[in-house]
Amino acid sequence: MLKIAVLVSGGGTNLQALIDARESAQIKNGNINLVVASRADAYALTRAEKANIPTRVLLRKNFDSAEAYSEGLADLLQENEIDLVVLAGFMTVISDTFVKQFENRIINIHPSLIPAFCGKGFYGLKVHEEALARGVKLTGATAHFVNEICDGGPIILQKAVTVQENDTAETLQKRVMQEAEWEILPKAVSLFCEGRLSVSAGKVKITEKGEQACNH
Repeated sequence: MLKIAVLVSGGGTNLQALIDARESAQIKNGNINLVVASRADAYALTRAEKANIPTRVLLRKNFDSAEAYSEGLADLLQENEIDLVVLAGFMTVISDTFVKQFENRIINIHPSLIPAFCGKGFYGLKVHEEALARGVKLTGATAHFVNEICDGGPIILQKAVTVQENDTAETLQKRVMQEAEWEILPKAVSLFCEGRLSVSAGKVKITEKGEQACNH
């Protein structure tokens, strides 16, 4: 059973999707062992506590630099023998050193069909505002491994969501979460824990059940 840590900064809706998936046995061979928040007032901590998941708060202001913060975070994850790190609305910058240390072991969920509306500055409502301004007919969400490029890591899963005529950024954000993010993030986590993901030449291969992937 692989140990999962979920990193959060806010309300924790994607964390809740993972908790629900765990409760309904949709995450195979994995368990959420730790939730780390970058803010003490993150409601995600309450969600974790209700689910009896251990929590820790790691504040950026208590560290001299992003590098020092990332080292502290890495130490915490290693102490807890974490196999997979999931970024679920985690808004604190982590260093390239951290990313390399956990190469192909960090999964992020992004509220667009990457490579559209992604990269530096594209988070939260901004993504949906830009999608609406561009007039796209389809948007969605992407679960991907994290590398040194913002939203540039290998793509694991994507799901499309239709943009409706009367959508606002808020209604679109809610529908993308409900129809895409909350579905593909638990799936991606389960695929990792089942050993069914491998990365080669920047692309993710998903093996069939019973067929072991070569590497993570």
